[in-house]
Amino acid sequence: MGIIIVIALLVGVIGILAFFVIKNIISPQKIDAIPKLIKQGKTQNAVKIAKQIVAKDPKNYIAHYYLGKAYLKENRKELAILEYKSVDENAVFGEGIDEIDFRKEYAYLLLDYKQQNDALKNFLLLTKMEPTNADNFFQAGKIYELQNRYDIALGFMQKTAMIDKKHAKAHAEIGMMYYRTKQFNEAKKEIATALKLSPDTYSSYYYLGKIFKDEKDLQGALKAFEKAQRDPDVKQKAIIEHGSCYMIASRYDNAMVDFQRAIELDKNNSSSETLFARYFLGLCYEKIRKIDKALEQWEAIYKINKGFRDVSAKLSEYKDLQANDYLKDYLTSSNDEFAEICKNAAAKGLGLQVLSCDSKKWGAQLTGVSKGDDSWMNVRKQVLLIRFYRNPEPVEEQEVHDALDTMKSINSIKTFLFSSSGYNNQARRFAENRPIELIDKQKLEAVLSKAGS
Repeated sequence: MGIIIVIALLVGVIGILAFFVIKNIISPQKIDAIPKLIKQGKTQNAVKIAKQIVAKDPKNYIAHYYLGKAYLKENRKELAILEYKSVDENAVFGEGIDEIDFRKEYAYLLLDYKQQNDALKNFLLLTKMEPTNADNFFQAGKIYELQNRYDIALGFMQKTAMIDKKHAKAHAEIGMMYYRTKQFNEAKKEIATALKLSPDTYSSYYYLGKIFKDEKDLQGALKAFEKAQRDPDVKQKAIIEHGSCYMIASRYDNAMVDFQRAIELDKNNSSSETLFARYFLGLCYEKIRKIDKALEQWEAIYKINKGFRDVSAKLSEYKDLQANDYLKDYLTSSNDEFAEICKNAAAKGLGLQVLSCDSKKWGAQLTGVSKGDDSWMNVRKQVLLIRFYRNPEPVEEQEVHDALDTMKSINSIKTFLFSSSGYNNQARRFAENRPIELIDKQKLEAVLSKAGS
């Protein structure tokens, strides 16, 4: 009986030992199979095996690593980043995981998910592990640039160019940083170097276009931005800049085509570049008096980002259009129609006999005399100068200067300026103690309503 018990115990011990031996033999074999499956595109099998290993042994960070790689292959980056994070925090590198390869993969993955600080940490580690690899310094410099830490970014870009003298993108970035500090000659030299090294690196033309635009060379800028559009990474920005050049030249139809193209490139309709494209498209519509279409663009921006530039102020400025048809006609009518509106406002709203009416790029200029004693201006039978402005920007001091000079040249005794967008502070100060009255939007609306009644 005792012998039977001993034999049973021996069998049990041998069984347990056999189990662990087999487990230790099979597990490595399973892990070794995962990279082969990933390479063959059999990612579902790879994920299944990796999950089985991790379930039995949560500290098996080689399995976590390959699970992350399988997720990457399937473009399930949000799951891959969780696995890589676990590896980064716990793994002992060198035991089946090459740290350099891992950190490169992890850093770029973090960049995709806008986790700049963690990506930067990995690239900085890589600069120490691979001090002769220029790309690590370049990527660290790009992140510092995104964080507006330009002095540090410039140092990393210069180090990149020192390690790899043919690194075209580094020279282009150095040029752009010189551009930001208004060192245009140095900027042009660096970008010229970048283009000489790599004429097909079209992103360099984007920076060149920015320099030309700042120097008011719109033709040069347009050509550069056209070439930059061949690079998918800067295509949307290049199209927007291309359109902005047309805006500066007051070629609004051309500009609107560009801005619409830029908007259509963003399928998610949410990038900051898309918001800028919508904003500028709205400004173009505003300039050509299509206020309803301008409001559509600004309302679309407001839904996504209520604090974007002056969109909130724009919407507030034009909210009266919905309730006041007279003001809407004032802002949206054609030049000929606008002249008639102004003549009617002067005659019926102000009680003047209109002597002349001339269309101007900013609105209309009229001269007139008072019809009777009930004139609200209390000025009789003397020539008056009246200007109606409908530019979207506040009237500036120079316009008030010009009005005063015109008033003197026609022997007018007083000038009245009407503006739908108000006046800047300098204009208001200049008009003080001079025979010029600045009339704001509220009084303009009252005059238009009186004339229309």
